[in-house]
Amino acid sequence: MASDRHVIVAGGGIAGLTAALTLSRAGFRTTLLEQAAKLEETGAGIQLSPNASRILIDLGLRDKLEPLVVRPEMIRVMSGGSGREITRIPLGLKAERRYGAPFWTIHRGDLQAVLAEAAQNALDVTVKLGVRFDDCAAHGHGVTIQGYRGRQIVDERASALIGADGIWSSVGQRMKWQRPPAFAHRTAWRALVPAASVPLHFRSDVVNLWLGLDAHLVLYPVKDGNLINIVGIVHDEWNETGWQAAGDRAEILRHFARYPWADNVRELIGIPDRWLKWALYDRVTPFLGGEGPVTLIGDAAHPMLPFLAQGAGMAIEDAAVLADCMKAYFGAPEAGLRAYEAARRARTERAQQVSRKQGTLYGQTGPEALIRDLGMKLLGGERLLRRYDWLYNWRHKARAPDEDDKTRMKKYDLGEDV
Repeated sequence: MASDRHVIVAGGGIAGLTAALTLSRAGFRTTLLEQAAKLEETGAGIQLSPNASRILIDLGLRDKLEPLVVRPEMIRVMSGGSGREITRIPLGLKAERRYGAPFWTIHRGDLQAVLAEAAQNALDVTVKLGVRFDDCAAHGHGVTIQGYRGRQIVDERASALIGADGIWSSVGQRMKWQRPPAFAHRTAWRALVPAASVPLHFRSDVVNLWLGLDAHLVLYPVKDGNLINIVGIVHDEWNETGWQAAGDRAEILRHFARYPWADNVRELIGIPDRWLKWALYDRVTPFLGGEGPVTLIGDAAHPMLPFLAQGAGMAIEDAAVLADCMKAYFGAPEAGLRAYEAARRARTERAQQVSRKQGTLYGQTGPEALIRDLGMKLLGGERLLRRYDWLYNWRHKARAPDEDDKTRMKKYDLGEDV
């Protein structure tokens, strides 16, 4: 018999913390292993579209999150060359009524802090910090993992192991058919500045998006509107791994050079004193599935380029589907993991593909850019929003256990072999 109702989650980011909470609600005891000594506020802003926010609300986190989020009223799309508006995509109450859940922007650290507090307060979740995953071995009773806390060896046994440890997943590296990520020839730059430091018309509850030569720029409020998150994505050959490399303001201004880029955009880029940058990586081959009692979620399984703003969203969806499948196949964890992988494959592949296409669209220049801008203007914001219905209106339908599942669960509860 597998080890209890115990599942190990490797990685204490958004994917891992959400998985710990959803698994706990599904009746599993979860041990979350995170190599950092403490869960610190890291990163910058993220967008939580309705497909993700509804899951967080279902987890009972709305009251904790609402004081920290901003509800943007629209996405304002602008030409990077002229600085003029192309179109407005409505969000706010209109999107919430359409999709049944809100569109939020939030600081990544705020979201992680709320998830971490909920996980630490959950009776069936144990969070172990300072533990680095090293290896795992599958056997007839599930899986045993080995980790290190400093020089001390940590052993854990469970019915399943969930790798939620990001694009450079240590768990994923143990899977023989999981290919390493490939450099996408783009670099993302990010900065956070006080709202008072940007022009007044950029302090409103709006996601501002400029499309221009070989780059695009996104600006939106976080921290309940007190800070402004600025992200620039540029074509680049700098490809060091990691998320916290220091960036030189003069360097990013060269990517947003005068003439191809409007002065008001360059003025925004000149505001932050401190920039951080990271190279973007992708995995074109889809996640083919885990092995035995092991699987991956979030960026470990299917890294998302940022052009669809769905990295966090897909990870949160993964966690919800994983827990439902594990519950439906309780007593047969490997079958539950394979059901999760099958349920997620088409959707995550589509999100990856659309994100890549959107990145190409954002980077168009010359006549192609003019056609793009004219097409967006003619379509209008309402019809552009409808193009995201497949993404934002997603709801997972939990699989109902069949009679074989119920028999297996009963045997499991009685301690019989299943």
